Amino acid sequence: MNNQVHVSTTQRGESVLQTNKVLRNTYMLLGLTLAFSAFTAFLAASMGLPHPGLIITLVGFYGLLFLVHKTANSAMGLVSVFALTGFMGYTLGPILGMISAIGPQGTEIIMTALGGTALIFFALSAYVLTTKKDMSFMGGMMMAGFFVLIALFVANLFLNMPALGLALSGLFILFSAGAILMQTSAIIHGGERNYVLATVTLYVSIYNIFVSLLNLLMAFGGDE
Repeated sequence: MNNQVHVSTTQRGESVLQTNKVLRNTYMLLGLTLAFSAFTAFLAASMGLPHPGLIITLVGFYGLLFLVHKTANSAMGLVSVFALTGFMGYTLGPILGMISAIGPQGTEIIMTALGGTALIFFALSAYVLTTKKDMSFMGGMMMAGFFVLIALFVANLFLNMPALGLALSGLFILFSAGAILMQTSAIIHGGERNYVLATVTLYVSIYNIFVSLLNLLMAFGGDE
């Protein structure tokens, strides 16, 4: 009996250490990829590079995302992550350059979106880390939300309705917030042991929140 208790305690201790390691590595890699993405966005904006367009953006994103998943368990996974986040930073550069060209109001919009994104991410992460709540129950809702977003996104490509575009931005923020809650919960409850995949999920969520906030602030600022 004592041996069983000892083994159980040891296993729990090892599980906690593993969880802390994944969490630490995820946040470290997330910080590095966000910095690299910001750097490529700055280069693209300062050099006046054109936006690659929707088709190239989608092909590049999903192609690199597939590469990340294929190489996540090897050293190439890190290279894939930086390739993906660097590419996404490049797609963001022309957008930030266009908004900055507005003047002081454009800079204010960007800084507000940055602050709002940081606030949302840290608040959601802190909530899960402090409450230790298991968010796996959100899986079904997130799946349904994903298909709703895809349907509305495709519809907006044809309809090009400003109101629908704003609704999409709001829904993307809610969906991304849910993804942050679920991913953080998965890490601390042992459901995610690969920090490369965890980093990508959090990065994409942060990216979507930031872009969506930019769209909403531009619309409410009367510049669209």
